Amino acid sequence: MSDPKTLEGIEPSSKTEAASLKETEISVRNLNLFYGEKQALKNINMDIPKHAVTAFIGPSGCGKSTFLRTLNRMNDLISGVKITGTVTLDGENVYGQGVDTTTLRKKVGMVFQQPNPFPMSVYDNVAYGPRLHGLKDKKRLDEIVETSLRRAAIWDELSDRLNRSALGLSGGQQQRLCIARALAVQPQVLLMDEPTSALDPVSTMKIEELMSALKKDVTVIVVTHNMQQAARTSDYTVFFLLGEAIEAGPTKQIFENPQDERTERYITGRFG
Repeated sequence: MSDPKTLEGIEPSSKTEAASLKETEISVRNLNLFYGEKQALKNINMDIPKHAVTAFIGPSGCGKSTFLRTLNRMNDLISGVKITGTVTLDGENVYGQGVDTTTLRKKVGMVFQQPNPFPMSVYDNVAYGPRLHGLKDKKRLDEIVETSLRRAAIWDELSDRLNRSALGLSGGQQQRLCIARALAVQPQVLLMDEPTSALDPVSTMKIEELMSALKKDVTVIVVTHNMQQAARTSDYTVFFLLGEAIEAGPTKQIFENPQDERTERYITGRFG
């Protein structure tokens, strides 16, 4: 989009919505991304609110997941990627010189579309991150494992299975375990790339409830193809199309009173 329509910059439709706008967690300015010669993201400008759930919606291939991965530099792992612009977290451009990506990904954790538990025990999956960052105290690790599993709403199901392989869990349990693993290093931000697309309705509901609970402590950013999920779970919504962030704002406003005709056509199912 040519002018920066940031989440906090859109004119709210009421004083209530104005009061609900939150402090910024991540600020993105003039972000462009290229895969070789192909431009996948075009001049993205956005402020993502702290301690809220922000949903990215839009048709397949529109840049939602690519943009999500720019927020913790996961695209660095893809050869031929070039990124310009800034992504600011805690006053620092994450693409600045000398930024430690390991530290960044501790602050900005990620949960992927397909559950990807490590081939080790439930306990070791959750303890992996803290151990990687140098924690060796067994009592403290025990506390972190339990707290993280509780925060991921799966402690009651796994408390007697901590030493069993995580690969024996159901898909929904594996995904919540992956969320617990991400939470174990106490991130500020949790990125979720279509976290329920491979799950059954019951598991999907549990993860949606979990997103709402987590935002008290963590900023949650979720990519979803499920419009009902975005409407149910998010506080703010961003609509992407052909690599551009077309419109952003409070979810109620985006779904009930979109300002851009392209957003309205997508929301009403006339394309995408």
